[in-house]
Amino acid sequence: MRVKVEWGVSAGTHDASLCVMRNDKILFASHSERFSKKKNDKDLHPDMISYAVRKFGYPSKVYWYENPLTKATRKIYAGQKNVWLSPKQYMTQYNILCPVVWGNHHESHAAAGYYTSPFDDAAVLVIDAIGEWTTTSIWNNMKCVYKKRYPSSLGLFYSAITDRCELKPNEDEYILMGMAAYGDKTRFYARLKDLYDSGVNLHKGCWEKTLDIKPEDYFDLAASAQALYEHELAKLLRKTRDLTGKTNLVFMGGCALNCLANTMIDNYFDDHWIMPNPGDAGSSLGALLAAKKYRADWQTPYLGYDIVGDYPVDDLLEELLTNKIVGVANGRAEFGPRALGNRSLLADPRGTEMKDLVNKIKKRQEFRPFAPVVLEEQASEFFHVKQGFASPYMQHVVRCKFPEKFPAIVHKDGTSRVQTINKDQHAGLYDLMVRYTEATGCPILLNTSLNIKGMPMVNDKEDAKKFTEKYGVKVF
Repeated sequence: MRVKVEWGVSAGTHDASLCVMRNDKILFASHSERFSKKKNDKDLHPDMISYAVRKFGYPSKVYWYENPLTKATRKIYAGQKNVWLSPKQYMTQYNILCPVVWGNHHESHAAAGYYTSPFDDAAVLVIDAIGEWTTTSIWNNMKCVYKKRYPSSLGLFYSAITDRCELKPNEDEYILMGMAAYGDKTRFYARLKDLYDSGVNLHKGCWEKTLDIKPEDYFDLAASAQALYEHELAKLLRKTRDLTGKTNLVFMGGCALNCLANTMIDNYFDDHWIMPNPGDAGSSLGALLAAKKYRADWQTPYLGYDIVGDYPVDDLLEELLTNKIVGVANGRAEFGPRALGNRSLLADPRGTEMKDLVNKIKKRQEFRPFAPVVLEEQASEFFHVKQGFASPYMQHVVRCKFPEKFPAIVHKDGTSRVQTINKDQHAGLYDLMVRYTEATGCPILLNTSLNIKGMPMVNDKEDAKKFTEKYGVKVF
């Protein structure tokens, strides 16, 4: 008898997602925004639901990523509207009528990391803006040993500064991180530390506390906020190590996407794992794993919509050699916010004009950096990393040894958010990199997501066709 599939769902707040599993096999996982074409979409989309049912069958049970009752009490305390969301009624509107089981927000984060990690024994640190009431939690394996509660929240602090810089909270925090390289980290540090230490509720931002800050101050504010975040993260890393006595760390929650600060983890732990989708969207997988309490057969982040066909290495190489820029939409879409070669815009990293061109195409701010992709075995030749360094999910920032050679992938502070690739992770992209290096002598490609600012990544063939027609970049 065929074993029925089960679903994990994260929805109702921001960046909704769906995960489909059969026993320990992850069959499908995707962000709703890829189907709705609405960035950061908080709701599941009917097209994603029908795709999952058609490909993998109707679910026998749905696991919801948090506890709506506990969350409702916090919303009432915070004076929010739309306090109650019934997971059962929510799924009914998509004609999903099977049993729905509630989970716990931070446990879903922790489980998504711990049960996909290579560790049997590890500390788990979860930092986000807010779950039900918990904003930070520390786990000894999957036993919670420490919690920080709302309104005290490092994640809310970072989102409040994102908002204060007139960016979108819960969406543009990575832009604030990029801005930090251009600012003076000491200018507002003392004021921000006083603000954070005061325990004031920053859920609705911090405009009242910083009325004299003008737009020309935003880069200094971003730099000061990043410095304070790193200071507080260091304290939490130390606390996690001391409370658990572990040498391995699993780091989860939206704050785990701050790749600039992630470089500090090695100061406290021998090894660590950050699941490629550590924010709320990854908790659709986490909800399933927290309930089942068993390890997922984690193989790859390429778990989304499938554009069937061989990886178009010949077409991509020819276009790169001819026009120095090309889009790729092939295979299964990445589960997570980073494009890792299946929904990517690839370009020659030599010359600042390429950085300007790609930012112009993507309609991004001119200061925004781009990531490099390099063969894993060559990473230490071009970046200040140890032999054997691996960063397949763009989770770490490192210094480039030759910034003058590859200016399109080096940020203002001389760093790059590196993606390493080996043959097992992605044979097609690996082959492209080898052949591109042979043809040009350049061992690096610029790799950014195949999307326009404020829009989700390309998902299907129709999206790819529209991208080519609208922006003049060939997509294969």
